[in-house]
Amino acid sequence: MPYLTRAVLPAGTLSRTPQPALPAGDGLVLRPWRTEDAPAVFHAFQDPAMHRWHLRTADSEDEARGWPAEWQQAWAQERNVQWAVADAADDRLLGRVALRNVLLGDGVAEVAYWTVAEARGRGVAARATAALAHWALDEIGFHRLELTHSVRNQASCRVAGKAGFGLEGTKRSALRHLDGWHDMHLHARVRGDGA
Repeated sequence: MPYLTRAVLPAGTLSRTPQPALPAGDGLVLRPWRTEDAPAVFHAFQDPAMHRWHLRTADSEDEARGWPAEWQQAWAQERNVQWAVADAADDRLLGRVALRNVLLGDGVAEVAYWTVAEARGRGVAARATAALAHWALDEIGFHRLELTHSVRNQASCRVAGKAGFGLEGTKRSALRHLDGWHDMHLHARVRGDGA
């Protein structure tokens, strides 16, 4: 059965070119993941804050070593696209930003991020998220980006606001964390929103 509307973004929109590095300003760059990032990723996932707000953990550096390869391959699949957030001067890993659950035909994706403990409180997540949103909405042509976080994670709520994602509502009992089910704030940014 044919659709009545055309795809917002056709298949191949992302994968037809290599994944780009994106400048995020103020000494940050979003770059594709590398295998040599594995030790820093493993270290980041030993942080208790990561265990509190994220659903994944790394039990060993060997396990974490496979993640950058998965994240590199995800670009070709156009479903979950991941960038390392790095210090532009010394390439030190500061975090990750991603487009997850990408639906090219609908022009929609979900933004996700985390930062290493040493980078928190410096605006890294907000600047990286804003840079990714600008690229996705203004350069690539996505129509809508969504962002969710636990209502208990006030720092993540501030990141969303600083990156131009307006609060749209609360998804009740939407995601299970280690301590049980959490209500989740839903934020979004639509093409044409100012930020």
